[in-house]
Amino acid sequence: MVSTLGVAVVGFGWMGRVHTQAYARVPHHFPQLSLRPELIAVADEVPGRADEAAERYGFATAARDWREVAADPRVQAVSIAAPNFLHREIGTAMAEAGKHIWIEKPVGLTAEDARAVAGAVAKAGVQGAVGFNYRNAPAVAAARELIAAGEIGAVTHVRIRLFSDYAAHPEGALTWRYERERGGSGVLGDLASHGVDLARFLLGEIESLAADTAVFVPERARPTGATAGHTRSAGGELGPVENEDYVSCLLRFASGARGVLEACRVSVGEQNNYGFEIHGTKGAVFWDFRRMGELGVSRGTAYQDQPVSTVYVGPGHGEYAAFQPGSANSMGYDDLKVIEAYRFLRSIAEGTAYGATLDDAVRSATTLDAMARSAERGGWVSPA
Repeated sequence: MVSTLGVAVVGFGWMGRVHTQAYARVPHHFPQLSLRPELIAVADEVPGRADEAAERYGFATAARDWREVAADPRVQAVSIAAPNFLHREIGTAMAEAGKHIWIEKPVGLTAEDARAVAGAVAKAGVQGAVGFNYRNAPAVAAARELIAAGEIGAVTHVRIRLFSDYAAHPEGALTWRYERERGGSGVLGDLASHGVDLARFLLGEIESLAADTAVFVPERARPTGATAGHTRSAGGELGPVENEDYVSCLLRFASGARGVLEACRVSVGEQNNYGFEIHGTKGAVFWDFRRMGELGVSRGTAYQDQPVSTVYVGPGHGEYAAFQPGSANSMGYDDLKVIEAYRFLRSIAEGTAYGATLDDAVRSATTLDAMARSAERGGWVSPA
């Protein structure tokens, strides 16, 4: 039997739109799901943005204040896609109001914020999902299975990279993303958080780390109006960039494996260059987000001069079969959020967590805080 679930979206920038479209697509890709999301409410403080979203996507109600969503008895689940500094307040309030939450990473500004939201979710007995979308790629699921099956032997070392140019232009506006008070960390929370989640998802817990950070674009112009995405603002009053553009981090895993995680938001010439190379005692596996449906795999008994094969993921990997009937058919970024929406709704329907949870967000945030401490003080630190 199929029942409806009233959902709301708080924060309607790009990510709020992605969540909304994911809700709309879930029934088509996962018809077996016993819950059907119904778009009840959308909230955004920017004048007119929520009204436009309601008209375009069919939300029943539009509001500028997210508190109206928290008080709406029709709303049973909420997507939180507002800026980082609002995550803790909105997340805890929605959980306390008895609403399931799907919240974007990094879940606040610090590990303390993430713990507060996780605690509110646990106390209320609701489900909490987090937007670590790259773990949802079928190729990543395939890599995890391959590693767990011992296909590349014992993992020895890994390199995880997340390079982007979204903040490379010197005229990029000084939005909340670059301020400590509202954005918290910079590339740590934005990109390295995904890297930490991939590292844990594929290889287990991180035991200790040593990090270095840098700011390469020290000043930006303040925007004169509301912003969305990565707006440019030339000629305005200059202000300081308060959080990091770049991080490099050495990792030691509990398994004994070693790793390097590197992330940058000002990498000229790099667009969504996200991926990993994982090496083991008898093989290796490689993944590039820009070729999302492919894995490079080296396995066998040759060791030296052992070839690498390209494996195209297909219906037997992750949730691929919900989107395409045969191997090598392309999937895209938004598909990963549809998978995320499906796992969130399934968690609500069955009362069991599927996908990335608030516990994963806490572990990621704890590791990011450790990176910040290491970069400030120098030396190796433990995320615990």
